[in-house]
Amino acid sequence: MFVHFMRPASFALCLILSSWTHAEQVTYPYDTCTHSLPNHPLNLQEVVNLALCNNPQTREMWANVQTQTAQLGVSKASEFPSIALSVGENRNWSANTSALNQQNIGLSASYLLFDFGAQSANIESANQLLVAASATQNSIIQSIFLSAVQVFYQTQAAAAALDAAQVSEQSAQASFAAAQARYVAGSATPADKLSAQTAYSQATLNRMTADGNLKKSQGMLANALGLDANKNVSLASANTIAMPTNFSANVDALIEQARQHRADLQAVAAQVKAAQAFTNAARAAGQPTISLAAANNHNSIGSSNSHNYTIGINVSVPIFSGYAPTYRVHAAEAQVEAKNAQLERLDLQIALDVWTAYQNLITLTQTLQTTADLLDSATQSEHTALGRYRAGLGTMLDVLSAQSALANARQQRVLAAFNWNISRATLAQAMGNLDVDLLNTLSTSSPAQ
Repeated sequence: MFVHFMRPASFALCLILSSWTHAEQVTYPYDTCTHSLPNHPLNLQEVVNLALCNNPQTREMWANVQTQTAQLGVSKASEFPSIALSVGENRNWSANTSALNQQNIGLSASYLLFDFGAQSANIESANQLLVAASATQNSIIQSIFLSAVQVFYQTQAAAAALDAAQVSEQSAQASFAAAQARYVAGSATPADKLSAQTAYSQATLNRMTADGNLKKSQGMLANALGLDANKNVSLASANTIAMPTNFSANVDALIEQARQHRADLQAVAAQVKAAQAFTNAARAAGQPTISLAAANNHNSIGSSNSHNYTIGINVSVPIFSGYAPTYRVHAAEAQVEAKNAQLERLDLQIALDVWTAYQNLITLTQTLQTTADLLDSATQSEHTALGRYRAGLGTMLDVLSAQSALANARQQRVLAAFNWNISRATLAQAMGNLDVDLLNTLSTSSPAQ
């Protein structure tokens, strides 16, 4: 099996929340980022880290988590007593008396004793929404991670395609030179020379197209790193290894792993729990509440002073509010049903994502071997055809046909190598496990060109 699932990448390690249920303890991670472009060619892990650091979505999701953390704090505030201090001073006049100064100082406190679970339900709802926000952040990180891997290999593939087009152009130029030499010597027809010249011109156009595609890919790479598209980003060359010889995995096990690790599924599961808790809070909102109240007041009017203390139990019983509590409960129950349906839909989608990515990886692993064989045979065929033509034993049609097949083989090889690396990362992302170990294996396991 070529996909490894362990730790998140270095930036993702500091960004992904170590514990979703304790997200309020996580510190802001972006001070640890390197936002500037290094003065050396970037490897795959550096591209991913820069993309994660500079992408506005990561900052947006972090702000959302911080917002929900504050909302959880607001909900937990109801667990504490509420204390208020009031101070007032007035000057009173009347027709029969002189002006009097009146001073009021009061201190009051209230503490909720019992509310049929509304308080705890609101806290649980806020806590689950925080879990959902944290999981959504992780899901966004996985998406940005995969996009960075894709744009890295897309640029590498475009560069390799340009190299292949340049080699094909050189081969076409050599064929044209051979045809021209034979034409001058009188052993070739004008048609041979014109056919070779046409093939050479077509190869030149293909090289120009490949060069334009590379420049567009480089612009997309710069954009993914948070830079202007015209910023030049140099990439380190990918290493090569031998062809993969075995690939096997239990798809059922992969699907189950994905259901355990996919952050978007965890986010929706937390939203279901939050909706359930909100439903409980809506039901409890229509029930009586019992509170402990205490007050200490001091009044001074002229030379007269009074001081009094009060303490007691307050019971508040809702009687009628226009059926609003009933409708709130119905709305909350419908929200739970909707979230459960969303959870079921995403659960099925995850199975499809893993199955599709796995099958693609198997197909592309086999394609890699086929394109390697195709490139080898096409290279030998082209060399043979050109050698025979130079010796006066073959036709220009044979040479052009062999060179066209070789050019196609080169392009298919480049595309297969690009798709193979992307398919590995796509399978890891489908399982919610893009990590630094996968980056390391990707960086050192690009198929031989």
